[in-house]
Amino acid sequence: MQSTDILNFWYTPPMPEHWFNSTPALDQEIRERFANTWQQAQAGDLNTWQQTAEGCLALCIVLDQFPLNMYRGQALSFSTEQQAVAVTQYAVAQGFDQQLPPERVMFLYMPLMHSEHLADQDESVRLFAAAGLVENARFAEHHRSIVQRFGRFPHRNAALGRTSTPAELEYLNSKEAFKG
Repeated sequence: MQSTDILNFWYTPPMPEHWFNSTPALDQEIRERFANTWQQAQAGDLNTWQQTAEGCLALCIVLDQFPLNMYRGQALSFSTEQQAVAVTQYAVAQGFDQQLPPERVMFLYMPLMHSEHLADQDESVRLFAAAGLVENARFAEHHRSIVQRFGRFPHRNAALGRTSTPAELEYLNSKEAFKG
């Protein structure tokens, strides 16, 4: 699969509509289309994609969004977090983020927001704000506050096989956990 295939599929009209209300059929279609590409990206076999803004964006979608959204509740979730962060950092250093429209650059920045490192969190807030993505910046601020509070995202504990602390369980069962 080429980076353009990833982007063409990811940005088809149904995708934004199903972002938070994904169906089992859509999840299955995405798994079928992306699973092999995810394995290739995880192995570093798609590093040539980093030569363009669109290629870096496709890598971020495959390394960050695919495991985050399409393997809900499975141990694969976030297993490529640092690879996705590295792609984002490289793309920003190359100025590739400046070549993408806001509705696309937000996915390039999201690996930083999904990181459990505060420096990445700080950078995501800055980048979203600088791009005028106010809602994304607000969401990144919320993520940063969670990482500051717990040193990680309790939302990931089950998917990563981590045991939640009593404080994390209290948070996860609160309305605050859903305000992001």
